[in-house]
Amino acid sequence: MESNLENNNIEKECQELNKLTNEIKKVIIGQDYLIERLIISLLCNQHVLIEGVPGLAKTLTVTTLSSAIDTSFKRIQFTPDLLPADLLGTLIYNPKSGEFTTKKGPLFTNMVLADEINRAPAKVQSALLEAMQERQITIGEETHKLDDPFMVLATQNPVEQEGTYPLPEAQVDRFMMKIIIDYPKRDEELRILREQASIKKENAVQAVMTPDDIKKLRTLVDIVFLDEKIEEYIVDLVFATRDPESYGLNISDLIQYGASPRATIYLTMASKAHAFINGRSYVTPHDVKSIAYDVLRHRIIVSYEAEAEEKKSEDILKMILDTVKVP
Repeated sequence: MESNLENNNIEKECQELNKLTNEIKKVIIGQDYLIERLIISLLCNQHVLIEGVPGLAKTLTVTTLSSAIDTSFKRIQFTPDLLPADLLGTLIYNPKSGEFTTKKGPLFTNMVLADEINRAPAKVQSALLEAMQERQITIGEETHKLDDPFMVLATQNPVEQEGTYPLPEAQVDRFMMKIIIDYPKRDEELRILREQASIKKENAVQAVMTPDDIKKLRTLVDIVFLDEKIEEYIVDLVFATRDPESYGLNISDLIQYGASPRATIYLTMASKAHAFINGRSYVTPHDVKSIAYDVLRHRIIVSYEAEAEEKKSEDILKMILDTVKVP
């Protein structure tokens, strides 16, 4: 198969990435899937939404990742009384000089942890939109560019929990992936007990990569080879969420809205990054399938009929992935 990258080069760079993964695993036990997905998003320069019940090390994983790549990091606790200015910053008037000065908010950093993002109302969540898409923030009449890398890692509790607000569709669509995490396995929980059930814990993480290293890896991910048949497969998967009947799927009544063009872009980027971290210079259908749930699950809005039948977007995705012809 044609390739734009030397395999030796891929293997060398993957070893560098393994250092990052191993450093994170010194602190985080039993969340290998989450760690891999966060690194894929980092390589794609995109944002991640993480869902899971409290206590699954969501926050700790994000702070550990930030420490391991030597970036600036800020955590914002989302609450019902939060205001947009609490995220973006504001203009402060100086009565002596008669001028306004800009006080920048916590979004001016490399990595932002939006903790329990769905505990704040829509007007606060929407304050993130410009930062996530355009990588800039407008305060008053001035527009400020954000640092590179800039990554929003948001955690949310399951929507059924008390005191949560559903995220606006425009907000959800800006997250490249929505990752669902579950409880650790029994042997992993035993390791957690042995290593972390201590009042005095030492969880120091060394910085093993820099932002420049990440930027260099991104250029390599970008030139991972994508065959034309794989391109068509990705487009078919996205189109099957909008017009399932064209693909022999009788599930139109279960889907209110299908995936947007962003899904096509993000599925392509994530598939390349998945191939890259697995030591390959080309994308296979397995890469696309492996990442499809995380990229598409939050982009399929199910209908009332689907809710009545207790069908989730994952169930619809499974039917699509099982039906659409694999190249």
